[in-house]
Amino acid sequence: MKKKKVLVACGAGIATSTVVNNAIEEMAKENGLKVDLVQIKISEVSSHVDTADLLVTTAMTKTEYPFPVINARSFLTGIGTEDTKKQILEALKA
Repeated sequence: MKKKKVLVACGAGIATSTVVNNAIEEMAKENGLKVDLVQIKISEVSSHVDTADLLVTTAMTKTEYPFPVINARSFLTGIGTEDTKKQILEALKA
């Protein structure tokens, strides 16, 4: 299985994306998945379009990308986190 490039984005690329980044890193280790996590601002996603496999974000985006986009606000609220984790794992295993 090839290493997947996962963009982890929030508005500023600092606080909330760090929470999500750590959670994805932990999930990848637990499931034996190879990921390259790139923590960015949502405004920087377009510069990674050609190389990314997945975008996980706590920010709002209406832009269409050639890879799955998963809303990760549940990591901040604590509501629906398991469903979000399941979506991320499914995207990483695809």
